[in-house]
Amino acid sequence: MMNINAIVATRMTSSRLPGKVLMDFAGEPALVRLIERLRQSKYLHNVVIATTTNEQDAIVVETAKKQGVLYYRGSEEDVLARTVEAAQATNTDLIVQITSDCPLIDAETIDTAIERMLEHPYLDYVGNHLVRTYPLGFSVEVFRTETLAEVERMTIDPPDREHVSLYIYERPEQYRLSNVEAPYFLRHPEFRLTLDTSDDYELINKVFESLYPVKKDFSLYDIVRFLQTNPELLEMNRHIQQKKPR
Repeated sequence: MMNINAIVATRMTSSRLPGKVLMDFAGEPALVRLIERLRQSKYLHNVVIATTTNEQDAIVVETAKKQGVLYYRGSEEDVLARTVEAAQATNTDLIVQITSDCPLIDAETIDTAIERMLEHPYLDYVGNHLVRTYPLGFSVEVFRTETLAEVERMTIDPPDREHVSLYIYERPEQYRLSNVEAPYFLRHPEFRLTLDTSDDYELINKVFESLYPVKKDFSLYDIVRFLQTNPELLEMNRHIQQKKPR
């Protein structure tokens, strides 16, 4: 049986918002909320927290242990190597790459991408941001460990080492890529729901405060409906420019 694991690369020393993975959302750290949401997937066998050997990340490991999920500690700067090593150490066949910036990502978004890969096994990569139709903060990528290990051996380019799948999706002539598009009602690429700054935190916290007490497994549909009803919230972080991989 194919082992399908979510690999979440995370560390405490974020440049824009240090310690963001432990910021509180509805009474629990962001990382705990993300793990909780990943566990709602129909296909994921395990969640693997890929953190660093930096002393500051001992608390990330403790959080993973408390949540009963797998963890791996590797290079702080070389995220590509850390992800490959984490996948190999946990017998992962199919990597579902999620970043810790996405505490709102829902199981339906994740499972749609996994289903595309399972239904079309000739594909090398499935993502939902090659042409962005989902909100920022709902990115999911699916690829095989063997593909990523091959990439890790081939590239020494710093952006490739930092942005795990960049080498793959920048080469459509070499890899078979597929992009998942959001259903019509959920097509809001202008929504910024990623955790990268204090203003992002304020918006995401409003979503958790409003939706979590009513429905713990709230979906992107619930989020979109909530934000359409409260459009002023979207102004909180509209001014922030997203960093590009290159």
